[in-house]
Amino acid sequence: MNVSREQIDKLIVGGGDPSFPDGGPDVSPTGTAVLNGPVYIGKPTASPNYEANLNVASNGVTQSTFDGQPKYQSNLAIKADGNLTVAGDSKTSHALLISGGSSIDTVRIVGDLHVTGSVDCLSKGRLEERHKVADGKPPKSFDIEHPTKGKGWRLRYVCLEGPEAAVYYRGRLKESNVINLPEHWKNLVHEDSITVQLQPIGSNQNLVIQEFNNEFIVIAEDSTNTDLITDLSTIDCFYHVYGERKDVNPVLVEYEGNSRYDYPDPNWNEQSDMKFEDRNFRDPNYLYPRNTITS
Repeated sequence: MNVSREQIDKLIVGGGDPSFPDGGPDVSPTGTAVLNGPVYIGKPTASPNYEANLNVASNGVTQSTFDGQPKYQSNLAIKADGNLTVAGDSKTSHALLISGGSSIDTVRIVGDLHVTGSVDCLSKGRLEERHKVADGKPPKSFDIEHPTKGKGWRLRYVCLEGPEAAVYYRGRLKESNVINLPEHWKNLVHEDSITVQLQPIGSNQNLVIQEFNNEFIVIAEDSTNTDLITDLSTIDCFYHVYGERKDVNPVLVEYEGNSRYDYPDPNWNEQSDMKFEDRNFRDPNYLYPRNTITS
């Protein structure tokens, strides 16, 4: 079969030509095509209907028995040599929807990925393996270049772990008997979970907690930590204050399951279908017993 060939400078299908301003000269480049209607390339799944202006498939239409040309075959529907820009609108839910693929990697990016918005995804592949290590028996760690020995040496620390979502506040108290806690502790920490550790500096001091809440800690004053002439505090000590967070539910330390995804509270499960903004980390359905109560 002979393939007919016709060369024209411009192709217009259907009415209207938006390739140049109304009333203006036609300066569109040679080879311009204006297609006022749906375009089929190959045999897309929407055929004989259409779902878009451009309907593209890697599968070709059935070849005529009288067609002597080679049969069309391709594994790709589109191959772009150059940059792409997708400017979405409100006609569909997603500006870009990708599915399918013959491997576990539906989307594969060779190079870095920069995202300016939030990312909501399941944990799979190498990321999942890292999560398994982080949540398994090995303690959670950070590993950095050694800050003093430099290249060729590493520094590795591991995390302190415990059965609660706790925060701490530490420092040095001098010439005062009141430790003022951060203002936000009022709404962050259970008052009846607070513990305090005091370590005298320089000399023996009788350091006894007289009063505590989630705003301040008061140390009782006596002759060992008060100037007898000026009646001013001579306290000098280090302090550590710990408290359990109340903006999230207490941790259920022991539960039945084969992996971390079996944790009963779905709000903490990154494989849950819930959007992050819909998760309630104070869900009353999963309000477990407190782990530290000191009052």
